[in-house]
Amino acid sequence: MATSRLKTKYNDEIIPSLMETLKFKSIMQVPKIKKISVNQGLGAAVNDKKLIQFSVEELTQITGQKAVATKAKKSISNFKLREGMPIGAKVTLRGNMMYEFLDRLISVALPRVRDFRGLSSKGFDKNGNYTLGIKEQIIFPEISIDKINKLTGMNITIVIDSKSPKESFELLKAFGMPFIIN
Repeated sequence: MATSRLKTKYNDEIIPSLMETLKFKSIMQVPKIKKISVNQGLGAAVNDKKLIQFSVEELTQITGQKAVATKAKKSISNFKLREGMPIGAKVTLRGNMMYEFLDRLISVALPRVRDFRGLSSKGFDKNGNYTLGIKEQIIFPEISIDKINKLTGMNITIVIDSKSPKESFELLKAFGMPFIIN
């Protein structure tokens, strides 16, 4: 399998540029993306069991990797929720699949968001991981608008091996993430 466009860009362009701008002494200090986790929480699945099945199929189409259903850890009577009930779907991407998904997210999906002005630079946690929320799954070209059952959002977490949020920000900016400075 051929290496993805973004992985090649990371190795050939991003590593040397980050070594220069962040003053690293070794290539091993340069931050790298470990994995991308895509999650969909479906509270309405308590009443409609088919939603989980549709969600798993959609996430599988979007990411190119088999998604799995997530189950409730606790029973909550006010929400009619029992422990072990399926309430969402998730998929974790690593390696080439991760770079392919990130490439499609940056170049195809994000520009299709309605009234898109850029991504917030406040989505970093103290470890340097970045999380963004998407309101509608139809921004991905793999999803046919005619076949969707319900508009659902998703959380995308990019887990980055870095020492600070600043390093992670520089890495994602070098990949081409459209950040707005806020």
